[in-house]
Amino acid sequence: MKKLLIVLLISISGNLFAQSSPQDMINVFFATYEKDAGKAVKELYATNKWTERIKGEIDKIIGTVNGFTENIMGKYYGYEIITTKKFSKSFELYSYLVKYDRQPIRFIFKFYKPNKKWVLYSYSLDDNLDVEIQEAAKLYYLKLDKE
Repeated sequence: MKKLLIVLLISISGNLFAQSSPQDMINVFFATYEKDAGKAVKELYATNKWTERIKGEIDKIIGTVNGFTENIMGKYYGYEIITTKKFSKSFELYSYLVKYDRQPIRFIFKFYKPNKKWVLYSYSLDDNLDVEIQEAAKLYYLKLDKE
């Protein structure tokens, strides 16, 4: 009975990302990210067999997130949703603010459902939030002709 339980747990955990909704996949990602950022990225990319072709780029991203140490970025405080865009029943984008002492980082997840399972389509991160916020506050974006 004990062996059966162990095998069942291993098979369930191995398919956790592949069998989930995009939001479930993100929740698992951030739960792992808090403990091991590189592992979280690697497991997320593992949901899509086609990402094997970009192993070099994935390794760079893993190196980047592993570099977000407390000495460099300060303490990690969690994450907040910025926006979600559902382009169709099969393609969704999720943007998150990841909070560190030093500065926020934006994580963008794109998911694709080619058939029955959601997979990661792309993942990126950047620190350009301040530039975008300044741009969004420019007068030509504001509706000044309100009555």
